[in-house]
This record gives sequence, C-alpha cells and structure tokens, in this order.
Amino acid sequence: MADTLTNLLFGNITLMTAIIWLVIATIISMIGGAISGMVIAGKDIGYQFSAMLGSMFAPAGVIPALILGLFIINFINLHS
Repeated sequence: MADTLTNLLFGNITLMTAIIWLVIATIISMIGGAISGMVIAGKDIGYQFSAMLGSMFAPAGVIPALILGLFIINFINLHS
C-alpha cells in the first residue's frame, strides 16, 4: 500500500495507479454527467431520469481518453 501511495505521489504509472486513476476519473465524470444532464434536460424529462442518463453516458467519453492518456504518459516516461 505504501508503494502505491508513493507511486501516486510521484506520478509513476503502474497497473495499480492506472486502475486508481481510472476509478477516480469515472466517479468524477459520473458526477459531472449527472449535473449536466439535470441542467440540460431536467425540466423536459425529469431531474432524476436526466441525472441517471447523464451519469451513465458521461464515462463513455472519459474512460477511453484516460486509458489513451495513461499509455501516452507511460510511453513518454519510458523514452525520456
């Protein structure tokens, strides 16, 4: 556990830190998607339903971008 926290602190990309960043990014994107869904379509289809739809569709764009970004950062760190 101490090694994982050290890797997170210094920005080292390992499998465990990548999974932690993936979970954090997914949770944050779900919160943002729920808020934006409520703002955009809350009056039309209901606030709870729009929040649920927003939180389901928001990670669809975040997860591939995060995985690609982690691969690029790891590639840059290996070749520098």
